[in-house]
Amino acid sequence: MKVVKIVLYVLVALLVAGLLLAPIGPVPGVFIGGTNASPPETWPDTSDVDEIRLGVDGTIPRVVIIWVVDVGGELHVVGSRESGWVKMIGDAAPVKMRLADNTYPLRAVRITEGFEEILTAYIAKYEAEYPEIVASFPAVEEARDSVGVFRLERN
Repeated sequence: MKVVKIVLYVLVALLVAGLLLAPIGPVPGVFIGGTNASPPETWPDTSDVDEIRLGVDGTIPRVVIIWVVDVGGELHVVGSRESGWVKMIGDAAPVKMRLADNTYPLRAVRITEGFEEILTAYIAKYEAEYPEIVASFPAVEEARDSVGVFRLERN
């Protein structure tokens, strides 16, 4: 009985540690990591960057691993309107973005007009490497009610 309790305590401790660490795949985490930095005037080329970490503040902060696309020199992220992080941002909210080893304080602002160009660029960037995932996206013309498109603005 004592061994069972010890094993249970160890399993619970491992589970708690896993939940508090950085995000893993589709499971959000709490810690974003990286070195705090001021956003650069011009973002580096992100055409070869598949994923960033995006942190949204809240009672329990949420950090997700997400795709990013550069359109017109501005970085954008896209998520399902049903995603927790999309709901936490709403129309706009402060966020942190980890790109490589740097973490930048930014503001995510929902794009409601002209988002089609961003979605088209997003699909074009990821379709070749992730065809099954991209195939599950709604058509650009039908996406307005099912996705949130956000520009990551410098503060």
